[in-house]
Amino acid sequence: MRHLASLDLVGNPLTFLPKWIAAIPGLNHLSFGSRELTIAPKWIAAMTKLTSLGVAGGTPVPDWIAEMGWLENLNLGGNDLVNLPDWLFQMANLTALSLDANRFRSLSHSIARLQKLNTLRLWLNELDELPEAIGELPHLMRIDLGGNNLSHLPHSFSRLQRLDYLSLNNNNFASIPQCLYGMPFLGHLSFANSDRWGWNYNLKEGEFSSRNSITKVSAELLRLNHLTRLELYGNPVEVPPQEVVEKGLTAIKDYLRQIGAEGVDHLYEAKLLILGEGGAGKTSLAKKIQNPDYQLDEEKSTQGIDVIRWSFPLDNGRDFKVNIWDFGGQEIYHATHQFFLTKRSLYALVADTRKEDTDFYYWLNIVELLSDNSPVLIVKNEKQDRRREISERQLRGQFAALKETMATNLATNRGLPEILKSIKYYISNLQHVGSPLPRTWVKVREVLEQHSQNYVSLDEYLDICAHNGFSELKDKLQLSGYLHDLGVCLHFQEDPLLRNVVILKPKWGTDAVYKILDNERVIAALGYFTQADLANIWSEPEYANMHQELLRLMINFKLCYQIPGNGNYIAPQLLTENQPAYHWDATDNLVFRYQYEFMPKGIITQLTVAMHPLILHRESVWKSGVILEKDKTRAEVIEHYGRREIQVRVSGKNKRDLMTVVAYELDKIHASYRQLRFSKLVPCNCDRCRAGQSPAFYQLEILRKFVEDSHNRIQCQSSAQMVEVRGLLDDAPAADQRPVGTEVDRGSVVFNAPITTVVIQRTESGDIQMEPKGKDHPKSAWANGLFYLFVFATVITGLGVLAGHVPLYTLALVAVAGMLFILAIGALQLRQDDRLSEKSFMQLIKLVARQLPIIGRIAKSGGEATAEPPPAQPKS
Repeated sequence: MRHLASLDLVGNPLTFLPKWIAAIPGLNHLSFGSRELTIAPKWIAAMTKLTSLGVAGGTPVPDWIAEMGWLENLNLGGNDLVNLPDWLFQMANLTALSLDANRFRSLSHSIARLQKLNTLRLWLNELDELPEAIGELPHLMRIDLGGNNLSHLPHSFSRLQRLDYLSLNNNNFASIPQCLYGMPFLGHLSFANSDRWGWNYNLKEGEFSSRNSITKVSAELLRLNHLTRLELYGNPVEVPPQEVVEKGLTAIKDYLRQIGAEGVDHLYEAKLLILGEGGAGKTSLAKKIQNPDYQLDEEKSTQGIDVIRWSFPLDNGRDFKVNIWDFGGQEIYHATHQFFLTKRSLYALVADTRKEDTDFYYWLNIVELLSDNSPVLIVKNEKQDRRREISERQLRGQFAALKETMATNLATNRGLPEILKSIKYYISNLQHVGSPLPRTWVKVREVLEQHSQNYVSLDEYLDICAHNGFSELKDKLQLSGYLHDLGVCLHFQEDPLLRNVVILKPKWGTDAVYKILDNERVIAALGYFTQADLANIWSEPEYANMHQELLRLMINFKLCYQIPGNGNYIAPQLLTENQPAYHWDATDNLVFRYQYEFMPKGIITQLTVAMHPLILHRESVWKSGVILEKDKTRAEVIEHYGRREIQVRVSGKNKRDLMTVVAYELDKIHASYRQLRFSKLVPCNCDRCRAGQSPAFYQLEILRKFVEDSHNRIQCQSSAQMVEVRGLLDDAPAADQRPVGTEVDRGSVVFNAPITTVVIQRTESGDIQMEPKGKDHPKSAWANGLFYLFVFATVITGLGVLAGHVPLYTLALVAVAGMLFILAIGALQLRQDDRLSEKSFMQLIKLVARQLPIIGRIAKSGGEATAEPPPAQPKS
């Protein structure tokens, strides 16, 4: 290995290091260390070509490192150090020092002697504070202080003017330190919180004890012009709203900029979602909340969702607006709950005490998965005063979001005042309520609320924004995205069809969706429907000219898909329950299982919609399963809801590829649920399990842990044979692997034009934009030919005629004017042809001038002569 430059042996159970390492001629980086290696050999100190050394992972740190004064990079991580050795401060050439996963509670002031240091890592220690001396390190550019107990930074920190990267993950910061706003080159700033951590030396694993609790991002953040990444995951941020924070730094800056320009106002509005089994009394409760004097009668079962408006006064004189969403309780609607159960809402779970059929665990689990710990109230509807006790203490122990359990008889209003009081309290104290918003946001929200139409075009929405103080397109779209996330409006900005319409009344859209799912003809056809069926079902004037948009809405909600090559549609929730008969070759299959602690309904139907291009026959899909086919390979995916399990088995030529595609799509669906807990199971391949019909299964994470810990074999719990772990992993889908060339979602980007080229590039703001290009235009306006030749000839002829009749200085002025005329004509033609899109007309003029053969060459050579070389980047 004569050309080897870097050798990393950390974490291997070596008891000694072979001396031949010293003979590798080009080696400049060496890392080693483990609990088994108790002595670091001193012959390493004679390796004068080493510039980077790591003694990490448990090997005692030797004093002879002090003799290697030429070292630039030193890693002493994972060694349980409490204090830094004195000899370390004599190593004046160090530029990078890593002290991760030790036990430092403080840092010596002598750190200031390492004047060349530009990178300092102290991740996962026990630091309570940093010394003022850290500000005396003028070259520091990268600092990682994650996983400590810091709550503030020293005053001297503001002197680190070259700082580019700072990680303060999992500390105790309640706000962003003021000193950071003066960092001119700060590009990456992180205060994220994680629940668990692991260490790559396999020495430590557990939970973080510290968590940042930042609630507000100051407008001073706009001073950090070089900031490209701000991480706040896991912080209870209230300003800006979480919906803005989750969209990243650009969205946060846009929000703060608008607050500064327009001032603030407050929005007092939220959703109350009423859930429960069919016939539990959800609609009665909704009507009683709106009007306590409402007289109960035989309520028809809610089909789909009903939305009721209610308001009550606040102490500050403002009215609080509540949108009450009354959900149908029939099982057909359960699979669609995930599209409407929103976070930052209040939930009321209604139970009919006479029937005793309420599955509290199902409803509380589904709310926990989809609502991000929104508060939940249980309302016992004691019809005819029929009482029922529930295990409230046990439910509270399992579901932290459960706040109260209350009883009522809605016929007599017994208990109703207490329910109304609790609803007002919890809904008015939701985190987002009353948060400061740009004044223009509140104005537009009020206009949209009063609008009489169910939907408006994107252009009309943009006009409403413009008439209420908005000037920039991105700000208008940020507001519609915020309202979409809150469930106030629906605007699917990423969909090429739906982005052109803003649905002001979501109930209008959901009613249209449920008209399909509740239609007797569609139900009788087992979910099959045609364009003619749509015309009949959506025949009312309110749906006129919106059939394609509503159909796209259903597809976005994964409620239906188009049959390939057919033009008709299937709603998989309505498919037959009966598994069809089909032949399956069970020899040499790849098998994989997902087992859930709690299994939400609708996972298999979402998968069916996502992968429908691979369903070749209508007989290959039913309500709880699907057969997929691709490249002479078949995959069978079956949901066993009673066992909380999905089983995948693949047979054919390219088993591994198709298995990866299925696993990737299932992982995308799982990611749409918060805190969904499940295990991935791999079947045993020992002789008995391979030959039998009921093999033992291993959790995939346990197998991966075995490999990390260098355990190569695991015992089968069925046959007691020892099985090779890597052989089991070979039969499992790759971890977090995105399948290449096997995407089945065809609808995310659509260009309605003849496309020959698509350019995907990153903008200055960091966003990705896609620009379709049709046929290539000429590279220059002058290549168009006759028109420009005519303009040029006309100007030259005019100059020739004038030459004998006007003074020389007048002729010169006319010549200059003629050249400017040519440039203006060229710029206008380029703009008209849509070949240049610069906002400034002068930019167009400059670009056109560079196209001229002589002028362009002069401008280019002059620019190259005067241009300064880019500044050298400091070494990291």
